[in-house]
Amino acid sequence: MSETNKALVRRWFEELFNGRRLEVADEIVAPDHVDHDPTLPGTPTGPEGVKETVRLYHGAFPDAHITIEDQVAEGDLVVTRWTGRGTHRGDLMGVPPSGNEVTVPGITINRISGGKIAESWDSYDALGMMQQVGAIPAPEPARG
Repeated sequence: MSETNKALVRRWFEELFNGRRLEVADEIVAPDHVDHDPTLPGTPTGPEGVKETVRLYHGAFPDAHITIEDQVAEGDLVVTRWTGRGTHRGDLMGVPPSGNEVTVPGITINRISGGKIAESWDSYDALGMMQQVGAIPAPEPARG
């Protein structure tokens, strides 16, 4: 069961996000899926919400790619540690394109039910991403 669940979640990263095949969301995401992403409140539920999120990031980072670093599964949960990379060439939540290359580490926990992704929790370096695109100044080095 764990390997099957991990393969399902890998499809989200590899086919849906990296492959830009939005129709995959209809196959692997539950109709009532909820994404608990504190940076994207109000995202619609189900496959349409997932598609909206993928479109948002690919609109801002047309070359966006996520690399799966590690996956662990137990019961109905799959934890994926990942690194996202891309070049900021489009609007990102009101931040105009900077042309900066961005690297963002993150962790996603997915709950699987009925062979579909039913719930997701995302934690990633949103502050670092906003600093890399120039929306928030990076901290100055400490003086000793």
